[in-house]
Amino acid sequence: MKRSVLVLAGIAAAMAMSASAFAADVAPARPQGTPVYQAPSPMYDWNGFYLGLNGGYGFGRSSWSDPFAGGGSGRFNTDGGLIGGQIGYNWQTGRTVIGLESDINWAKLSGSAANGGVCATNGGGECRTEQSWFGTTRARIGYAFGNFLPYVTGGLAYGDVKAVQANGSQRDTRAGWTAGGGLEVGLTKSWTAKAEYLHLDLGTATFMGAASGTNTLNVPITDNILRAGLNYRW
Repeated sequence: MKRSVLVLAGIAAAMAMSASAFAADVAPARPQGTPVYQAPSPMYDWNGFYLGLNGGYGFGRSSWSDPFAGGGSGRFNTDGGLIGGQIGYNWQTGRTVIGLESDINWAKLSGSAANGGVCATNGGGECRTEQSWFGTTRARIGYAFGNFLPYVTGGLAYGDVKAVQANGSQRDTRAGWTAGGGLEVGLTKSWTAKAEYLHLDLGTATFMGAASGTNTLNVPITDNILRAGLNYRW
């Protein structure tokens, strides 16, 4: 009997020691309502060079006027598709991202008006304006929300303006300004995608007018560009 009591006492003592050791290993329960600490997510790194492609659609306005041709064409619409590429560099300080970007685009933007006066004299009954390429060199500034970067942009624009006339066509390369904005999204560490709007003003191209034989035919051109792009960063 005494032996049985001693055995039971030993087992009880062993169980008590095991329970104490288990309780020491288990972390105390967190009181309800205590906030759980989470380490901040790492900030997306926008620094560095990038190279990419873009494509989209352009629409704008043009007109023809010649004081020797008996009136102007009035303003008419131009539109068409575009595709091109861009290269740039970003500097990031905190959430602020400042960059430089240059792009070149092949375009098929055109439009025309038909009436008397300048169109009949210079265009054989039609005033037709075409653009086959344009480019921009711009500053960008944005504020990063993780891998989302809304930004505004502006700078230099350049491109061609072509006046198609009855006796042939004339082409001029113009420089002007551009401004706009967009949103770029980091897809992975190296790849980003963007959507962008730009307004381009290439000023007024001047061509030789058929009515006077001198440079009196004026063709102003403005464009609105909507495009999407994909960049590779390194």
